[in-house]
Amino acid sequence: MSTSSAPKTADEFLGMSEDGFRYELVRGEVMPAYPAPMTTSRFIRFPFSIRSTPGADLPGGYRGPAWYHRAAMRITILSVGSRGDVQPYVALGKGLAAAGHEVRLATHSAFEGFVRGHGLDFGSVGLDPFEILKEVIPDWHVARRHPVRLVRKMKAILGPVIDEYLAGCASACQGSEAIVFSPLGSAGWHVAESLRVPRVLAMIQPLEPTQEFPSPLVPQALGRLRLLNRSTYTMNDLSGWIFSRSLVNGWRAKTLGLSPLPWLESPQARMRAERVVTLHGYSEAVSPRARDWGETTHVTGYWFLDGSGSWTPPPPLARFLEDGPPPVFVGFGSVFGHDPRKLARTVVEALRLSGQRGVLLTGHGALDGAEVPPQVHTIEEAPFDWLFPRMSAVVHPGGVGTVASSLRVGRPTVVVPFFFDQPFWGDRVARLGAGPSPIPVSRLTPERLAAAIRQAVSDEGMALRAGEIGRAIRAEDGVGRAVEVLERVLSAR
Repeated sequence: MSTSSAPKTADEFLGMSEDGFRYELVRGEVMPAYPAPMTTSRFIRFPFSIRSTPGADLPGGYRGPAWYHRAAMRITILSVGSRGDVQPYVALGKGLAAAGHEVRLATHSAFEGFVRGHGLDFGSVGLDPFEILKEVIPDWHVARRHPVRLVRKMKAILGPVIDEYLAGCASACQGSEAIVFSPLGSAGWHVAESLRVPRVLAMIQPLEPTQEFPSPLVPQALGRLRLLNRSTYTMNDLSGWIFSRSLVNGWRAKTLGLSPLPWLESPQARMRAERVVTLHGYSEAVSPRARDWGETTHVTGYWFLDGSGSWTPPPPLARFLEDGPPPVFVGFGSVFGHDPRKLARTVVEALRLSGQRGVLLTGHGALDGAEVPPQVHTIEEAPFDWLFPRMSAVVHPGGVGTVASSLRVGRPTVVVPFFFDQPFWGDRVARLGAGPSPIPVSRLTPERLAAAIRQAVSDEGMALRAGEIGRAIRAEDGVGRAVEVLERVLSAR
């Protein structure tokens, strides 16, 4: 095909070559687009480099690298857990949809309205995350000292419903051309294997094994024994695999038509052996990329889901903010296993002792805001990207999403970790100098919390450091970077 008569309109379809390649004009150059049978509306662009001899396999002797068109893909994102676990993946899904892909988010039915409200297709995997959390969290602190107890507890809870969950995962992923899955949604890895489609692990914690720090799911004091750091990841992988192996292998064989995995080879170990590409949706300004991670591991920046542009605060909240200096935010989310009234009394007394006004988040059940004094205002919900810039400091359990939101706006952060990865993020905040040392909820008293709040609102060095980290986070485009990596990876599959 000659390029001399190419039309002047960029991206205009030029025709089909004899060997089945589409030709389109892109940035003034004629080049092939893949695959040929798709319509023009199904094509999007992204950069690539020809690794073999440029033009060797391309009609018309095209010489790259440059831009080419690739068909938009049907991508399923599988994420399970709490609202905080799912929300970053909604942000990632919106980024992929904006880039032209067809995106389905497979998660719990409780989040269907949330997912569809952001313009994504929805697939249900069953299970009620809130019921599971109510059962697991009260025993978490004991289970951390006795991991076998946690495994037994999880088996008792999930055993009766695991078949329904795995069937839901398989059903929700049907028709996918690629599957992106969270660590808790690792059923997506098995389904992708059965469908023979690309699979990418996307996580919001640094769960890739490294010698530099222990797994975020174990006590961080183990990091003093550096030689044991990598083994903590293997321990976590195997503890879950021992509990689920027979159930998952039966599902692989009966439903997916796959061979079983060996006793001591967890799915995570197989993923690493296969060099499955891994995305980490957090900022290197908060948790730097480990130096011993390979080239298939990418730290992209946080996946923020902003939605406060049209939000208007209730008049009582607006008046409270106008009537005095910036207050301290305190919210403990949807944690279970603790007396919400006792927690609220502890917080209110700590605010009194520190001489600070406060905004208490009560909408998720962890704090009961009854009978609070005038210097404390309670709210059921508010977008963090609107609320946190109006605070002097932020107190919360240390979930990755709330840490991201408080540091993004440069606010000193007091972490009161309850369970899971929260102690890890609390440790990171303190090491960065963006907040006081974390206070485990088991050691929380009004006096300790008051001292931490006083430090957070009065330490100028801490405020400066939090501000520096906030500027670094705001300079990142985590979703954009993740979409770029995904498109590059999927183009090569």
